[in-house]
Amino acid sequence: MKRLTTLIMLTMSTLSQAQPTTVKEAFLEKWENSATYLLDLARSMPADKYSFNPTERQMSFAEQLVHIQGNMQWLGSSHFGMTETAKAAAEDKKQIIIDKLEQSFTAVGSAVKAFPEDELAETVDFFAGPKSKLQMLNLLQDHLTHHRGQLVVYLNLNGIEPPRYSGW
Repeated sequence: MKRLTTLIMLTMSTLSQAQPTTVKEAFLEKWENSATYLLDLARSMPADKYSFNPTERQMSFAEQLVHIQGNMQWLGSSHFGMTETAKAAAEDKKQIIIDKLEQSFTAVGSAVKAFPEDELAETVDFFAGPKSKLQMLNLLQDHLTHHRGQLVVYLNLNGIEPPRYSGW
């Protein structure tokens, strides 16, 4: 009986510390960690290297960050009722770009947090065809991850060790 009681207590303790159980909770946890990691990457590149691009056809480090922010603005305001924040420009100083990115991360997170979970199944018109709002959440994260990976390469090409990855 004592073992059963201990097992039940351990199970209850584990469940009370369980990971997020809703789509929104899971997204928001990942979104916060993505923000931390991207902002750490942005801070790692020296200001005088923000114009670096590996080839002519690729965006510069600053342009990548501005592009990421623009996508957050577009998807967040178009599909989740986010109030747009100030937009960054590639010619902005490093700290201004970082501040504007941080504001956009916060705005997207707040909009998603306030968004009714039962509306994530709602279908919207999208240039790639009809998509659910859940797919828009996935696109927000996927797009960010894609360009963040490019930024890691940019840091490495400049002999800068990227910050340690933080996933979930």
